Amino acid sequence: MSKTIKIAVLSLVALSLAFVLAGRNSGKADEEKVVIYTNGDEEATAAMETSLKAAGYEGKYVLQSLGTSELGGKLLAEGTEIEADLVTMSSYFIESAQKQHSMFKDLSFGTKALEQSPAYYTPILANTGSIFVNTEVLKQHGLPLPSSIKDLTKPEYKGLVSIPNILDSSTGWLLVQAIISQYGDAEGKKVLHDLISNSGPHLESSGSGPINKVQAGEVAAGFGLRYQAVMAKESGLPIKFVDPAEGNFSYTESVAVVNKDSEAKTSLAMKMAETISKDAREELLKHYPVALYEGEKVTEKNKPANPKKFKEPLTVELLKQHQQFFKSAQR
Repeated sequence: MSKTIKIAVLSLVALSLAFVLAGRNSGKADEEKVVIYTNGDEEATAAMETSLKAAGYEGKYVLQSLGTSELGGKLLAEGTEIEADLVTMSSYFIESAQKQHSMFKDLSFGTKALEQSPAYYTPILANTGSIFVNTEVLKQHGLPLPSSIKDLTKPEYKGLVSIPNILDSSTGWLLVQAIISQYGDAEGKKVLHDLISNSGPHLESSGSGPINKVQAGEVAAGFGLRYQAVMAKESGLPIKFVDPAEGNFSYTESVAVVNKDSEAKTSLAMKMAETISKDAREELLKHYPVALYEGEKVTEKNKPANPKKFKEPLTVELLKQHQQFFKSAQR
């Protein structure tokens, strides 16, 4: 073998070793990062990342967005074996996962939440349901402004209503809670059946589907998240939000720390949880204008006229019952 070839071979070997070592170091660095799983939408995720970066945690975490059903399934199936060190998730899923696996560590920091939560989580945002309408489409079809969810079951709204499907969207649960609370099981099933029938092809798998259809003028009315309608109206669109007679029901999303073996990593995750719960709130309030902590204020337009809570605690088990209720109403 010539001297030139030997040098070339040695160079290749050295380069290969460099790549292997770099890969190992990179892998080790990734293992040291806090893994965050979230079901938050784009605005929530952006607010959380902004707070973490401002606190000096950039490069120290990996954030992965998952749908509510997917993340909920992982929590219930995997428990502490889940890859995540920190989760932000619908509170009812966090509670059910804790009940099943005792997988979350009590928070080490204090909060000034307006409502008491279990020691292992604290809320970061809340969503509230309402009706919203496109006033121009109402006028085109000669429709009156609805005042209740039941109004949307009238024959004149046939094909002009959009609602979220509870089988795919947690926003749909706010709708079902309102119907069951007001009308009970028997009458409520008829109301929901007629509402689904009026929705036809506008039964949406996404919580944002109905507001998008209403904004586009594809339907006259919809049910979804109240703040989305407020923002649409503020932007100059012909949108009006209506707090239904059945009530404005809400749910919260919270942050919790998974109780892992690595004390150093769990400690870092705990600090990030505190940052999200405190420093991200100013930005989160712009998109989810529901006061959760002492000193927080929201404008009058963001205060629902008829806030209500479901008579039973929200749990995954209750969600499944209401999903079956929805399925039976589809028939």
